[in-house]
Amino acid sequence: MSDINKVVLAYSGGLDTSVIVRWLQETYNCEVVTFTADIGQGEEVEPARAKAEALGVKEIYIDDLREEYVRDFVFPMMRANALYEGEYRLGTSIARPLIAKRLIEIANETGADAISHGATGKGNDQVRFELGAYALKPGIKVIAPWREWELNSRESLMNYCEKHNIPVDFSNKKKKSPYSMDANLLHISYEGGVLEDPWQGPEEDMWRWSVSPEAAPDTATFIELDFERGDIVAIDGEKLSPATVLERLNQVGGANGIGRDDLVENRYVGMKSRGCYETPGGTIILKAHRAMESLTLDREVAHLKDALMPRYAEMIYNGYWWSPERKMLQTAIDESQVHVNGKVRLKLYKGNVIVEGRQSADSLFDESIATFEEDAGAYNQADAEGFIKLNALRMRIAANKGRKLL
Repeated sequence: MSDINKVVLAYSGGLDTSVIVRWLQETYNCEVVTFTADIGQGEEVEPARAKAEALGVKEIYIDDLREEYVRDFVFPMMRANALYEGEYRLGTSIARPLIAKRLIEIANETGADAISHGATGKGNDQVRFELGAYALKPGIKVIAPWREWELNSRESLMNYCEKHNIPVDFSNKKKKSPYSMDANLLHISYEGGVLEDPWQGPEEDMWRWSVSPEAAPDTATFIELDFERGDIVAIDGEKLSPATVLERLNQVGGANGIGRDDLVENRYVGMKSRGCYETPGGTIILKAHRAMESLTLDREVAHLKDALMPRYAEMIYNGYWWSPERKMLQTAIDESQVHVNGKVRLKLYKGNVIVEGRQSADSLFDESIATFEEDAGAYNQADAEGFIKLNALRMRIAANKGRKLL
């Protein structure tokens, strides 16, 4: 790849990506541009600038993408009630298309020939980054060092740092977490360590964002969430930006022991993976959004959304956010949210999110029809007989033909 003169690297400032900077410079004899995204990982990102400068990097991008992340990626996904394999709330998956988008934008701004990332050859992230990059810039070249080099252990990376005089924070003797962690405003994930044994439960001191349900307050917390077109726009009457909504819900959810998940999932590359996740705000949003939809969505629209949701979630998990099929489904999902407006009241108590009430000017709930009391002729119960017989017709015909069901 002698034609590569400049590469944009997704750069965290940690051990792996610091090694990648030098490796790219030496292996490809190219200029490296670093890009560090603040998507709410809870760590200061500005120190990455000094680290990149120490490695000879001249063009350094450090971008606050928190509002864009929640507004344009998390909230649209929440409108679909997306869960992968019925449980995973897609906290890592949904961040990758934004990072891929910004990598390509920076490549265009700087005239770079390629992008690079620190995802391993065993995981899903390499797929997500690269599918997004190719969708947005078909001719871009991608360099994935973990698929090329022979630095396959922490020890070999540290030796590389020592040999090449790379300053890395982890070179000291501070205890390193045994887990591989990834954090953003939606969640924090944990893999590796004792979690590689699916029978072994996670250690309590692993969790960063939440207390255990047992340690949560003995008094419930009540909150009210205002929805407009399927998105939360206010908490307890206070108008908030998308990122601030998620930050607040993470805080109140974590304080009440909400949002812990322990999953074994099927990676797109073919293996099963065990991971633990903290998604307090996302857990609250999904529960509240379903409550709001229960009041405002037509039955068949709601059921069709539920039927499409696993496919939509799979698209995000597998890295197809920028695909035409995801965009098509998003258009339908967003159209379904036009009347998802109103207020949901929740009780948060020891790991539980309990719906206490919901109201909407766009409600399809008609008390005069649904009541168990006198309905003043709003519903003729005798009509149900013909409805049942018509729906039973095909089964009665089959039974008359001797087709046994038992």
